[in-house]
Amino acid sequence: MSVDPAGRARVAARFDAARHYEGAARVQALAARQLAQRLETLYARNPAPRRILELGCGTGLLTRALRALFPEAALTAIDLSPQMVARAREAVPEATYHVMDAEYPTLEGSFDLICSNFCIQWFTDRAAAFTRLSGILTPGGRIEVTTLAQGSFTQWHAACSACALPSGFPDYPDAIALEHEWPVSMHGTWQIDTLQDRVGSARAFLRDLKAIGATTPRPGAKPLSIRALRDVMTQFDRTGDVMDYQVGFGSAQKHRGFFVTGTDTGIGKTLVSAILTKALNATYWKPFQTGLAEEAGDTASVTHLAALPPERLIPPAYGFQAPLSPQDAAALEQVSVRPETLTLPETDRPLVVEGAGGLMVPLNDTTLLIDWAATLDLPVILVCRSGLGTINHTLLSLEALRQRGMRVAGVIMSGAPNAANREAIARFGQVEILAEIPVLDEITPESVAHEAATLAISLRQRGW
Repeated sequence: MSVDPAGRARVAARFDAARHYEGAARVQALAARQLAQRLETLYARNPAPRRILELGCGTGLLTRALRALFPEAALTAIDLSPQMVARAREAVPEATYHVMDAEYPTLEGSFDLICSNFCIQWFTDRAAAFTRLSGILTPGGRIEVTTLAQGSFTQWHAACSACALPSGFPDYPDAIALEHEWPVSMHGTWQIDTLQDRVGSARAFLRDLKAIGATTPRPGAKPLSIRALRDVMTQFDRTGDVMDYQVGFGSAQKHRGFFVTGTDTGIGKTLVSAILTKALNATYWKPFQTGLAEEAGDTASVTHLAALPPERLIPPAYGFQAPLSPQDAAALEQVSVRPETLTLPETDRPLVVEGAGGLMVPLNDTTLLIDWAATLDLPVILVCRSGLGTINHTLLSLEALRQRGMRVAGVIMSGAPNAANREAIARFGQVEILAEIPVLDEITPESVAHEAATLAISLRQRGW
């Protein structure tokens, strides 16, 4: 249930008073077990999380499972209710606990896994909360949560409808609404499962709601009169003793970084890559480098401009002397480019991957750069010129990316600011303009750091 910030103290007080929570929280316990099973399956084929944050730990239903699944992980659990935190601490003493609003966590460091069970339906703005939570995830980190979804409490709604009365329950979101709430920094899905609880009777159902503290009505809803409530309870008891809960299981992973490409060659792609790498404190990789006969290459430029230490630099997979496309430069050196053998390097930081030239640059006789980039599963930052001709080039590039199902994080414009072109690209391209990099008097580590500070703010607002 969504509550305004002024009501959070009342919510905490209700949960503080929920003395018999675990005896009544049957569906919560079932959802926690199912979420734990999903986590076990997920991490059976992935490295175990090192730092875990649990939101709304309650009495520790999920906390116990997390500790059993990941005994070596540093587990932090938070809840708005001091009494709930105290009970969870008794159940799992080897975790770290904080009394804290799960919608606005204020914790140091980042986490590999953020999870919660039946907590986020209390958030005022889930989409904004997911963006904030993404900001404290490591690259590749995950959010795994449950929440009530549309269709919950069907039998109670039906009883109220039969009596021509409002149910008082909130309008929970459906899967489509939930899907739209993941931030651009993450790729996520939702699955809705029906969980049933044999409540016994209307009186027992209402008693259990009170026992778990879930008695906050929908904002603006008036409570039923005693007579009306008795009518609804009588109607409910005539129809059965089962209550349906539609439970959404949300699973999302933060993207590991960005693929930086351009609408053309020589438009400032490497400068943007240096600024982005600095803004994210990231690792940099340019897999295909040409033109080494004439210059040290983009890897050397980014290393200098972003002041990268050696451990945050991935050498090119292919480096060629001629200032040509990778296909043609490789042919001159009698080398075949095999992009299918390349995988993203392992790094514990965000990864900035810079392309070569534009999207349609050939890597070999059968593969364009865009074809290989589509296999990386990284959101794309498209760099474009700000001046004449950019609208056509940029919109065509955006269309090519989307035809291949590639996620576009946004556009960065390079050159003298042009408000008309910016507005046209944003409107017709249905894309965010992440930044405008002006013509710099000098391209130095200091000027890159200045632009990076501005870009970092824009990225944090989107969960990076």
